[in-house]
Amino acid sequence: MKPRVHFHSLGRASYTPVWKQQEVLMQAIVQRKIARKKAGISEREGSEDPALDLPESHLLFVEHPHVLTLGKSGDPENVVASPERLDELGVEYFPINRGGDITYHGPGQLVGYPILDLDQFYTDIGRFMRMLEEAIIRTCADYGVLASRIEGLTGVWIDADRGMDARKIAALGVKCSRWVTMHGFAFNLNTDLDFFKLIVPCGIDDRGVTSLAQECGKEINQMEVSERMIGHLTELFDWNLISGD
Repeated sequence: MKPRVHFHSLGRASYTPVWKQQEVLMQAIVQRKIARKKAGISEREGSEDPALDLPESHLLFVEHPHVLTLGKSGDPENVVASPERLDELGVEYFPINRGGDITYHGPGQLVGYPILDLDQFYTDIGRFMRMLEEAIIRTCADYGVLASRIEGLTGVWIDADRGMDARKIAALGVKCSRWVTMHGFAFNLNTDLDFFKLIVPCGIDDRGVTSLAQECGKEINQMEVSERMIGHLTELFDWNLISGD
C-alpha cells in the first residue's frame, strides 16, 4: 500500500503560523509512531485500531512574505543587512531548527514543506534530499532549463560546471526527528533576486542566485509550476497524494 500524503495549498502565508503548523503535524506523526512502538506494531504494519494505524504524512506548498531564516548550523554574520534595513524593507528574520545556513523566502517563490514519515518510504535522509532536488531538476527541464547538483553543496544549480558562474535556483534545508521530516525547499520562480543581497545565501559567497523567470526570460505561471512539482514528487516518492485545503 502506498503511503498516504495530504496536500495543503496555503497560498501566501506568514512564516510563523506555517512553522507552527509544521511542528503540530510533525509531532502528531511522532506521537503516533511512539504509541505504535509501545503496542508492538511494526513500522509499516496497519492496525485495526484507528488510533494506532499508520500515520499519514503531509505536503505543504506556500508563498511567504519577505523573511530570512537561519538554520541551526548557520552563521548570523551571513545576514549582511542591518536590522534597521530589514525593518525598512519589511523583512522578518528567524533562527530556526532546520539544517543549513541563511536563506531568503519571499513573493514569487514556491516553498514546499514535506512532513513525511520516512519509515514508510526509506530511512535515508540523503536520499530524501536528493529526491527533492530531483523533482526541482525535472521541473526546470519542463521549461527547457538545464539544472543539476554541485557535489558537496545542497540545492539545485544552473551552470553547475561553470565554477563561480554557477547560480542557485533552489535551496533546501530540513529537520528530521524519529524519521519524520519538516522544512524543505525554496524554489525561485518569479523571485526578486535583489533580496538575496541582504544575505550570503546559504553561506556561499562565491556563486550567485537565479530564478526560473530569469533563466526563461519571461514571467512564470506559478500555479503551473506547482502542478508540475506535485507530479514529479508523486512519481519520485510513489505516494498516494490526497488533496486537502
